[in-house]
Amino acid sequence: MAISFNLDRKLIFLVMTVSVVGLSITGYFSYNYAEDIIQERIGDQLRGESTTRGEAVRLLFEAREDQNNVIANDPMIRLLVDEMNAAPRAELGEYREKNRGDFLVQIQAFQELIGHSIGFEDVKVIGSGGDVFFSLVKAGDSFAGDPLFVRGLAGSFIDFEPSAAGKKMVAVTPIPGDGADPAGVIISKMRTAALDGILTNRGGLGETGEVYMVNRDGLMLSESRSVEGSIFQTKVETLAVLKCLDEGSGHLGFYAGYDGGQIYGSSYCADDLGIVVLAEMGREEVEGPTNVFRDRILQTAVAITVGMGAVAYVMSKSLSRPLIKLQKAAHNIAGGDFGVRTDIRTRDEIGDLSRAFDTMAQKLRDSLVEIREKEDVIQQQEEILLKFSQHVQNDCVGVIDMKDSTKISAELSEEEFSKLYETFLNFMARIIRSHDGEVIKSIGDALMFRFPNIKEGDSAAMQNVMECCLAMLEAHDRLRDELKEKGLPGLDYKISATYGSVKVADSSTSHMSDIFGPTVNRCFKINSLCPKNRLVVGINLYETLKGSGKYAFERLPVTELKEKYGYEIFKVVRA
Repeated sequence: MAISFNLDRKLIFLVMTVSVVGLSITGYFSYNYAEDIIQERIGDQLRGESTTRGEAVRLLFEAREDQNNVIANDPMIRLLVDEMNAAPRAELGEYREKNRGDFLVQIQAFQELIGHSIGFEDVKVIGSGGDVFFSLVKAGDSFAGDPLFVRGLAGSFIDFEPSAAGKKMVAVTPIPGDGADPAGVIISKMRTAALDGILTNRGGLGETGEVYMVNRDGLMLSESRSVEGSIFQTKVETLAVLKCLDEGSGHLGFYAGYDGGQIYGSSYCADDLGIVVLAEMGREEVEGPTNVFRDRILQTAVAITVGMGAVAYVMSKSLSRPLIKLQKAAHNIAGGDFGVRTDIRTRDEIGDLSRAFDTMAQKLRDSLVEIREKEDVIQQQEEILLKFSQHVQNDCVGVIDMKDSTKISAELSEEEFSKLYETFLNFMARIIRSHDGEVIKSIGDALMFRFPNIKEGDSAAMQNVMECCLAMLEAHDRLRDELKEKGLPGLDYKISATYGSVKVADSSTSHMSDIFGPTVNRCFKINSLCPKNRLVVGINLYETLKGSGKYAFERLPVTELKEKYGYEIFKVVRA
């Protein structure tokens, strides 16, 4: 069933559509803008946290390396190490006991210098061959193959190792020797309270945010917010960690976290120190403010839409009432009641329309009276009728039709096209009359003409028809020059000619005759199939003139025309 929309509904629908579309576009861009702003703000916050804490970790590492370097460069430590490196291996134990007090004095002096803030748990002084010369805990076995010792000979670094408390920071520094090779290595193991204070402070990170550190093997070096016992146990292979370890670059954005959830994170890549510091926050918490803003937009949009609907209803009623009154008045006039009046007095376009409508109704009433007074005159005019002759005669009928007249008229003014059309028809009419033809009438942009009373088989008369049609074709350039002189564009046309019986119509009001019948219809039909600037003829003209030798005929392959109407057409040029 078709849905009917009256004016009230259309106005309400229009207002509601404009409101919904406008609110939708505004809400969409507002939501996206808010989402970008919130993500940018949180991203800046996370980037600031990861960078600030990463730089703090870097400073702590450098401080620990500097403190360890103080021990390694202590003159007494170096002197004791050189002495023990030179001692016979069999007497190393005696030298270790003899010098232990001196080592201890130097270490304690160092601790007092820095105020015990470094949190030493052990300090080992190892000779160039890997033998432990001094240790706060115990001397232990040889460190010749220990990875820390081997790396320490090449340079200072900070590393971590597991402990009962979770982890220990290990500072390794070479002891300068007299030559290019180091005299030994200092390995200091320290508590990580200062480092943990940097990483575990979750202030400003919301309900799900955290900062943690990962080593070059991808193992977590600080406590996780969601995984118990994560230090040296949790493998972190997130996008941010891989970009640092593989490419040496930081990262900011959404990615899958180490616990499988989606997070928004920023990384501080310190690949030279072998660590990555990450500040992360759960995706739901990041998008939470945006979702709240989206809900507020939807609630506001619904409220505005309902309000606009109410306003649209009131406005539609105020607009539709006078229009409905006009509609009823129009129906009354259509039923013959010309005395109806609307009497709408609003000061707007509807009021103007009402006054114009009332004026029209009055004029219609006056016109009806005048028409009835002149009824006799109209009845007299009805006696002027067409009289058709009952005789049939054989004519050659031709049609010349302007090509692409619709396109040409669209490019010209009405006055220019009228001038073009008049020039075209008069030009062709002169050629027709010069060959003793008769111009019958113009039909649209076509001109119909005939050569009357031609006997069947009269080749001379039919040849005159053919010459007339070809003369019109050959006058194409002259017509173009004449149009150009008048400032008009050139044009193309097509011509058709047929031979057969026609009936003649004579009018009592005109000296012009009209013709009709199948021959006329056939001429117009084949003209529609004629190529541009060409002449086509019917079978009768072809049969009469094909042996004259003056013309070349080409049968047009119009199978449908032959099957449907039983005749053929031929394109004609001079032989």
